[in-house]
Amino acid sequence: MIKVVTIAGSDASGGAGLEADLKTFEEYSVYGMAAVTVIATMDPDNCWHHEVFPIEEKALRAQLQTIFKGVGVSAAKTGMLGTPYAVNLAAEYIKEYKIDRYVLDPVMVCKGNDEALNPELNNLVAEKLLPLSLVVTPNLFEAGQLAEMKTPATIEEMKTAAKRIHERGGRNIFVKGGSKLEGQTSAVDIFYNGKEFLQVESALIDTTWIHGSGCTTAAAITAGLAFDLEPYEAVSRAKKFITLSLRNSFELNQWVGPGNPAAWRKGFN
Repeated sequence: MIKVVTIAGSDASGGAGLEADLKTFEEYSVYGMAAVTVIATMDPDNCWHHEVFPIEEKALRAQLQTIFKGVGVSAAKTGMLGTPYAVNLAAEYIKEYKIDRYVLDPVMVCKGNDEALNPELNNLVAEKLLPLSLVVTPNLFEAGQLAEMKTPATIEEMKTAAKRIHERGGRNIFVKGGSKLEGQTSAVDIFYNGKEFLQVESALIDTTWIHGSGCTTAAAITAGLAFDLEPYEAVSRAKKFITLSLRNSFELNQWVGPGNPAAWRKGFN
């Protein structure tokens, strides 16, 4: 059995974070484990307002010790880390256990927000985790933060951001543009390996129910790498996986709705 871990936040609504990761791992037929860094909650009495509650350092280290030393890991991903010690602990265990198949999902915002959750952590993530990652999966806002530039709004700006992130230590950069790019009639992402830019494209999905789509994509890439896929192949398969998931997304409540990572096995189109 191939064993993978997500070091990420728990989404109490179940649509994103480690809950989305574990669902995706299950669909890829890998054994998923989770080290909880923070717990994210949403207030139904205050328009789904988000709060984040960090897990203490001792508890996080104990989780990582259980997973990395006690069980063993073939591939890893990080999502929302939330604290400097979570960043440092993730880097420590990924290095100590020589996890080359590591995906950095640099979660800096919650859906619906356009400001970094912890701006002071951005440089620490870039310094400690970016050089360890085999693939990094920023959305447009996160790409701008990691590249130290304004948020990309065009394909050329995505390429510029990807190149700058590579120069900061990332090996394979997957910038997710999706439906957010100016003047695009398809969902366009950019993959960059330091040598060439490859455009990863799919039809636009007409839905607002996209909660957890970034987590799901990064988890799918992680699982693909665990099966020894090359980074671009893992990204390409993950793109097909998330497209089908979003095509079958659904309303969870009046504020949010997730994709359906099980859509592929239920015969949905």
